[in-house]
Amino acid sequence: MDATPDPTPNQPAPMGQQQVALVQESFGRVAPAADAVADAFYDRLFEMSPDVRTLFPDEMGPQKKKLMQMLGMAVAGLDRPDEVVPVLQGLGSRHADYGVEERHYGDVGAALLHTLEGGLGEEWTPDVRDAWVATWGLVSGVMIEAQRAAPT
Repeated sequence: MDATPDPTPNQPAPMGQQQVALVQESFGRVAPAADAVADAFYDRLFEMSPDVRTLFPDEMGPQKKKLMQMLGMAVAGLDRPDEVVPVLQGLGSRHADYGVEERHYGDVGAALLHTLEGGLGEEWTPDVRDAWVATWGLVSGVMIEAQRAAPT
């Protein structure tokens, strides 16, 4: 399973309608298993980057819900960037206060792709993968720019 994102997080690739549809459809397939998806995501993230575990609370239940809500919001709004971008900017600004570093976004993207690949199985096609890489490039790019602009 090769789940390393291709684009640099702060250089998002443009997304077309086909990619938006692939991301929305594939997320719809994994969203009903939100708890298992969030568990798999954080297990993979902490396996890849044990140092980020300290950025999270001991009780991960609320954090896992926030993750799935954020993903759901971002995925649902891919065709409405004027609504989604301000939310992602706010999230990126807050991440500056949490101790998140730019390098963490790559690990988060890799953990996300790995989790989706496992959850989608045979439905994880090269086109679906490319659509998710573009999505993570967009999401992380907006968040990183907002984090950079946040007061220190």
